Amino acid sequence: MARNRLATAARRSTRAPQRAAATGEPRDPASASAETVGAFRPHPLLAHPHLQTLFPFFARPLPALAIRRERIELPDGDFVDLGWSGDDALRDAPLAVLVHGLTGGFESKYLRGLAQSLVARGWRTAMLQLRGGGDEPNRLPQSYHQGDTADLRHVLRLLRRREQPSALALVGWSLGGNIVLKAMGEEGDAAPADFAAAASVPFRLWPCVERLRRGFSQNYQARMLTDLKLRMRKKHARVPAPAGVDLAAAERARDFVEYDEAYTAPINGFHSADDYYRRSECAPFLAQIRRPTLIVHASDDPFMEPSIVPAAATLSPDVRLEVTARGGHVGFVASGRLGRPVYWLEQRLAAFLEDQRARLRAA
Repeated sequence: MARNRLATAARRSTRAPQRAAATGEPRDPASASAETVGAFRPHPLLAHPHLQTLFPFFARPLPALAIRRERIELPDGDFVDLGWSGDDALRDAPLAVLVHGLTGGFESKYLRGLAQSLVARGWRTAMLQLRGGGDEPNRLPQSYHQGDTADLRHVLRLLRRREQPSALALVGWSLGGNIVLKAMGEEGDAAPADFAAAASVPFRLWPCVERLRRGFSQNYQARMLTDLKLRMRKKHARVPAPAGVDLAAAERARDFVEYDEAYTAPINGFHSADDYYRRSECAPFLAQIRRPTLIVHASDDPFMEPSIVPAAATLSPDVRLEVTARGGHVGFVASGRLGRPVYWLEQRLAAFLEDQRARLRAA
């Protein structure tokens, strides 16, 4: 039913007048704050940001991908799961670790789509299902969140040592993109990944949660909150909630701020939702990134405000930021032969990873 409500509301929303900023043309580079203007052109029937966002979710078939699952035990007694694809016999092949967004996982189409594309190019891929992100609840009270980089950094070091890939890449979308960029900045010159990419990143969290409180974007928030509450109930049927976590208030939460104040912040050691947002956003870490990193972002992303796009002075010289006028949230659906949808973002990310792999080999 949630899918039907989203689809119906999206159709109503597309009839509303569109802002001049969403014309489908790239913004004037002279007016851009910190970016290289991207070459993406939306599918002519899917130019509206909500259609860009919702079409892959509803209409795209699940990309076919053989996945081998591996459980990784963490130092604190909890676990994360990896979904492996590609030829395991190619031990020196390049390896890409892929990190999902909020309420995502092994079934996320954007993860599978990029993995499929990379495997066809001779890569191995490992989809990281973050702590508490799968069907089986994790063992400890805490779960993954916007600023949780420790598990990712542990997995990267483990894979670098154990797999010894010819190149180790890192890619994240939305929340996963925030985690990837924050981890790369925290690590700096010591980053285990050779290069990284991120898409549709919530660089500043307060403007994003405020955006999701307004207009049609409230529908995205409602769906994600429904999923989060279901996972919370399932988990705490097994794992007691620690003192200070108000499960009843989390159940009543009408938006992310209320939910994060009652649940996400206290269960993960933050004082409040404000403390959680300020300490978890990736924006302060972008200047410390010391590996080639691509960021792809759409100005019309309905999860975010355009003002969150970082200024040039806040970016490391190793970061390339590409901002398009359109694309929605993890959408970027272009038009191919006979109008068939083309998932441009996957092409762009795969091309960047291949380019960096070639540069690493030539070095």
